[in-house]
Amino acid sequence: MSTSTHEAAVYRPRRIRWVAGVSAAAVVILFTVLSFGLHGSTGDGLGQFARGDQSAMIGLGVLAGLGILMFTRPRVRADADHVQIRNVVGNFDLPWSAVRAVRFDRNSAWAMLELHDDETVPVHALQAADKDYAVEGVRALRALHSAATS
Repeated sequence: MSTSTHEAAVYRPRRIRWVAGVSAAAVVILFTVLSFGLHGSTGDGLGQFARGDQSAMIGLGVLAGLGILMFTRPRVRADADHVQIRNVVGNFDLPWSAVRAVRFDRNSAWAMLELHDDETVPVHALQAADKDYAVEGVRALRALHSAATS
């Protein structure tokens, strides 16, 4: 994705989206299959499983699947003026003037923005697992940062 100073660079993680989608579907299927085993009496004979118990088990599977899909949420959008980061939990909208550097250290799981107040902001959208795509994203962010701060 090439960017000029007038167009926005948008990146989302690639590999985790596939992994999370497959995992979420597998969890929902597993909980659904397990729900069919809930019938008859409980182990000690004091209670009975009912249709509501089966529905609740499927509902728990759907909730767990939705929780897994939260890992598909990350996105970074940057233009000449600012960078917007949406992580698994939390959002950031920062002007480039607040950013000291765009970092992607060798052993880091994802890129980071180093701010002038010595804080760092993770960029979950650019993950090391995505290899060249993440490097391309970091280079685009660095180019936008350089153009905005020079």
